[in-house]
Amino acid sequence: MLPIEKLEAIRRRFQEVDQLLCDSSIIADHARLQELNRERSHVGTLVEIFDEWKGVTKRIADDREALSDPELGPLAEEELPELEKQLVQLEQRIQVLLLPQDPRDDKNTLLEIRAGTGGEEAALFAADLFRMYARYAEPHGWKVEILSRSEAAPGAYKEIIALISGSRVFSTLKYEGGVHRVQRVPSTEAQGRIHTSTATVAVLPEAEDVEIHIDDKDLRFDIAASGGPGGQAVNTTNSAVQITHLPTGMIVKCQDERSQIKNKARALKVLKSRLLDIEIKRQSDATRDERRTMVGAGERSEKIRTYNFPQNRVTDHRIGLTLHKLDRVIDGDLQELLDAVVAWHQAERLKGDEPTI
Repeated sequence: MLPIEKLEAIRRRFQEVDQLLCDSSIIADHARLQELNRERSHVGTLVEIFDEWKGVTKRIADDREALSDPELGPLAEEELPELEKQLVQLEQRIQVLLLPQDPRDDKNTLLEIRAGTGGEEAALFAADLFRMYARYAEPHGWKVEILSRSEAAPGAYKEIIALISGSRVFSTLKYEGGVHRVQRVPSTEAQGRIHTSTATVAVLPEAEDVEIHIDDKDLRFDIAASGGPGGQAVNTTNSAVQITHLPTGMIVKCQDERSQIKNKARALKVLKSRLLDIEIKRQSDATRDERRTMVGAGERSEKIRTYNFPQNRVTDHRIGLTLHKLDRVIDGDLQELLDAVVAWHQAERLKGDEPTI
């Protein structure tokens, strides 16, 4: 059963927000305007589907009343099964939209990809994964800004870190974290043997200053000349910045910018997001024993997906989904995979067994 009173209250609030957005004093208050627009965006889809549900409910009631009519009865009987199916689907969508929203969903995202086992082939796969996510970002209007990268060879990354900004980036990508495995024949393999390599993906919500406070005394800054592949100098200034967080021993280095100030700001952004991720995991670990074992997206060590190039196959092991269109997936066509994983998580949440991210 749907909570009709709650839905009606949400609908009334939606109408109130619409009126407030026309108020000149609100329009002049940029912060308040943004807040109301976010609220309207959050409940707008729910209100639209609730109105559709009310319309279908009325049509079902009218058809059931018409069943006894000699002329309208056969038409109503024919229409009812499809309307009842629509009603069930709408109720399921409403229940999903009523689930508590992850407060991180609207955040920009730090995407960290690192080569795992497999040597140069793993570094090439890390580069392939980065291009895959970057190409997915393009049609969504997301901005991809590389913060740091370490090349193993031209076109191959030991590590690459990027900030992805846009609408609901973390909400879309948050289940991509984990170990990704590739099976293919490397270009250097003379006998055509298939090799297996891995790369790890970390998806972290961008930390805000109010969320993570770092004391200056806990940081050590080291400045050095930026370097590129093979030790070749990127520029002649000492612009590379390495920050060590003394309490945790965490080290972050940024060297892509020529400006020492910009590299310092980028390194701090990465450090704060990593520390936020540690804090979120600490809180999650405190309640892990009370939950069932869920998908491995929260455990970086678990293999979540396999990309098999000879068979043009990609398999998500968490939900048992296999697609035979790897060529399109690796080119950024990720929507079917992402939607399937999100749907699985939503179904588990509706059962009360919320998976760990």
